[in-house]
Amino acid sequence: MKIFLGPAGVPAGAPEKSTLGALRYLAGVGLNAMEVQFVRGVAMSPEMAEEVGREAERLGIRLSVHCPYFVNLCSPEPGKVRASERRILQSVERASRMGAGVATFHPGFYGRLSPEEALERVGEACLRMRREMERRGWDEVRLGLETTGKQRSFGTLQEVVEICRRVEGCVPVVDWAHLYAREGGRLDYAEVFEALKGLGLRHLHTHFTGVEFSPVGEGRGNEKHHLELSSDQPPFEPLAREILRRKVEITLISESPVLEQDSLRMKEIFRSLGYRFS
Repeated sequence: MKIFLGPAGVPAGAPEKSTLGALRYLAGVGLNAMEVQFVRGVAMSPEMAEEVGREAERLGIRLSVHCPYFVNLCSPEPGKVRASERRILQSVERASRMGAGVATFHPGFYGRLSPEEALERVGEACLRMRREMERRGWDEVRLGLETTGKQRSFGTLQEVVEICRRVEGCVPVVDWAHLYAREGGRLDYAEVFEALKGLGLRHLHTHFTGVEFSPVGEGRGNEKHHLELSSDQPPFEPLAREILRRKVEITLISESPVLEQDSLRMKEIFRSLGYRFS
């Protein structure tokens, strides 16, 4: 097993505020993962994506990308669905050029659809995108459906797992804080790993941060904003213990307000539990 730790985007401490500068800084402080953020749009050129990939490989840093937030595969307007698919595929193309394994995205919002209808819409869109990825030779990248932290958003753990069962080349991106918020402050790490068992994953890509949420009923909540790891909402050490107990190969991307600092704190916790980073 191997554990990969790093931030979502350019870390605050990096002297050079660029993706290349971020990679060099992360290698220097002992982190081995980074999620390249395209959340406001895909501004990176294909040529730069290739350069980023070469530098990440040289430094031994595992890359992923996060697609733009402006995605809704459940929209009643076909044009918006197609535009969403184009944004995801543009991110996938950059991911392919840089050697990133996963392109993460938030699938969309239920709107007036039932959860069952939304599931069908998202599945159809993912199938279309995977076919296009195969046609263009980008199919080594996995489409990463992120679990979401608000009741109106498509992305319960069960929904994400079902899409991944239906569409080859789709993988779950478990956002632990989102699960914790959506379930009103309840999170059983062992249950999550059991739910993922049937997918036969060789590597699990995840996000971790503390989170504040608004309760909206018994066992239900909506994410408000991210907190530092020290908030213990949810607690990280029990997750680290479960990962080590199960020998899960995993990436944990910090989305904390103190990005790389909390990645380093996670590293300290794993070390205290006996894991040795190579």
